[in-house]
Amino acid sequence: MPPASVPSGRSVLVVGATGLVGAEVVQQLAADETVGRIVVLARRAPENLPSRVESHVVDFDRLEEHGSLFAVDQIICALGTTIKQAGSQAAFRRVDFEYPLTIARLGCKYGVRHFLLVTALGANSESGIFYNRVKGELEDQLRSLGYRAVTIARPSLLLGARKDFRLMERIGMVIGEIIPGRYRPVQADAVARSLVTAARIDAPGLHIIESEEIREGVDPSRAGEEPL
Repeated sequence: MPPASVPSGRSVLVVGATGLVGAEVVQQLAADETVGRIVVLARRAPENLPSRVESHVVDFDRLEEHGSLFAVDQIICALGTTIKQAGSQAAFRRVDFEYPLTIARLGCKYGVRHFLLVTALGANSESGIFYNRVKGELEDQLRSLGYRAVTIARPSLLLGARKDFRLMERIGMVIGEIIPGRYRPVQADAVARSLVTAARIDAPGLHIIESEEIREGVDPSRAGEEPL
């Protein structure tokens, strides 16, 4: 439910707040005094939300019915799954491509100025790897939507406190320091921090923050800057 009063400042919509990065994004936004309103859009109710956060549980196959929720200044989309969790490539594509693209298009329709997205290291629409290709196709679509600013974070393997067991993450924790820099695992809170910082800076253009830059805390406004 919305808070009794909303202070002045940026309004930010967060999608994917039940995930590792999204949950961190919400907590960090709640501590940011430049943010006046935080709206969370989720498929199931997130846990432990700060009191000033609005939470809306919606059907992501009917996002167009909730257009008023997209009337914000910025959108941070950390929505994502795995092919194993989704159950098929088609189901994975729906969550990691179709839903975020619909969200981005609705943001444009309602005047959002800055769209921030989590994809993955190696995202490339011409990749021979299905996962990376889907992520890259989404990035390509975002470039053409007409946003004043787009920020894309491309983390490597994510580390953090998950409820579900992921073997590759456990392996990454053990061998992380001997992996070449750009492939080393990155903490979810660092990914969230790069997005929240980029939203605060709000620099125009396209900014792509690679995994190594996330780990090193590079200023998001200086990371991979390109015109939109």
